[in-house]
Amino acid sequence: MKKFKIAVAGATGAVGEEIFRVLEELNFPVESVLPLTSARSAGSLVEFAGNSYRCVELTEQTFEEHEVDIAFFSAGGSVSAKFAPLAAASGAVVIDNTSHFRMQENVPLVVPECNPDDVKLWRETGIIANPNCSTIQMVQLLKPLDDKFGIERVDVSTYQATSGAGKKGMEELVEQLQAFFAFKLDECEPKAFKHRIALNVIPHIDVFSENGYTKEEMKMVNETAKILHHRFPVSATCVRVPVLRSHSEAITIKLSREVLADDVRAVLACAPSVVVVDEPSQNRYPMPLISTDTNETYVGRIRVDNFDKSIVHLWCCADQVRVGAATNAVRIAQIWSELEE
Repeated sequence: MKKFKIAVAGATGAVGEEIFRVLEELNFPVESVLPLTSARSAGSLVEFAGNSYRCVELTEQTFEEHEVDIAFFSAGGSVSAKFAPLAAASGAVVIDNTSHFRMQENVPLVVPECNPDDVKLWRETGIIANPNCSTIQMVQLLKPLDDKFGIERVDVSTYQATSGAGKKGMEELVEQLQAFFAFKLDECEPKAFKHRIALNVIPHIDVFSENGYTKEEMKMVNETAKILHHRFPVSATCVRVPVLRSHSEAITIKLSREVLADDVRAVLACAPSVVVVDEPSQNRYPMPLISTDTNETYVGRIRVDNFDKSIVHLWCCADQVRVGAATNAVRIAQIWSELEE
């Protein structure tokens, strides 16, 4: 089996660290590892497959000085904008976890369970984009339902964990909860979020657009259309909640015909990377507690609308650091590697 030289930009971030874990768990054929960071973090160590690797500063010369087959980028949009084209020009395939390239027409936007053939389009720019975390878990459910029944409209409300804002988001929640138990919560100034996140929910992720939707909400609208190759109306409301990890979503789907809840369960039970947990009478349904540190999207609370039997309501949870970022990126790399063999 061919092995590949791997680079990870943002190696010490939440997603970068998870990429190393997923590569190892999925037995990806790795020949060498190059962890890349800012100058501030250069020299720190990351762990992979029982070995420690010293981080190297990412510079304009990095991909001239090091041979790389696959470059994962998870260090922010400005870093990807500057350095991803340099990596691609060196001959590496770039799998980018930021929003910078997602809607660029000649860059494929890939969720392997939904549009794996789009990976073949990587050669035009050398870059493959990883979708928004909330989009990924949603389209993993929409794709099989659209294939079977046809979708006419989707309305989604997200309940997004603080890890969606990176390590600083999780740390802020922990610090505020500690302050609460010390009776010092009023002394906490929000930094990662617009408001205090502990004991609160914030219906505001990313910046607001003129249409009243946030950028995060419009990502779900536009990315869904690009991934599934056709447009049906999607409306999203994205909310930050005081959970450390794993995003949850309440999704309402208007289908092209009437269905039974059991029909929907049967389709989703066969969908790749999807686990149906739907036994409300036994108090079994998806929660961040069961989805965290896993590579699957969990779906339950599947029910048909009381007034329109072509409308289905469901609830899903997925670890957005994995399913919504690292695992999706590594699965893209797996497809790409098979094309290169």
